[in-house]
Amino acid sequence: MVDILFKEESYKIIGACFEVHNILGHGFKEAVYKDALEFELSKLNIPFVKEKPYTITYKEQKLKHYFIADFVVYDTIILEIKTGGYIGDPYIKQTLNYLKASGLRLGMVINFGAPKLEYQRVIF
Repeated sequence: MVDILFKEESYKIIGACFEVHNILGHGFKEAVYKDALEFELSKLNIPFVKEKPYTITYKEQKLKHYFIADFVVYDTIILEIKTGGYIGDPYIKQTLNYLKASGLRLGMVINFGAPKLEYQRVIF
């Protein structure tokens, strides 16, 4: 049997995302979903950092540009919020790059833009 990485944590995060989508539906901008998700995560006492910056190192040199993860939850999971028609390859690649730069192993892409909530786990 294969163990699922951060199974319980992932389940709680997805539950919070479903709650947001059930109430707001689809059609808002990302910022609205981020604000609502921030409320839900706080209400559920799930530890998170919103818009956490990460530096990128190249040949032992920190680059001047960096990336900002929408959320880092439980100090172990990068959560990327999207509002597109579907979860496309660019979102997956972006999350993989974030995982590589952060040193974390699990990312989740959450798409609030479809009539039904979509999510995909990304493991590095």
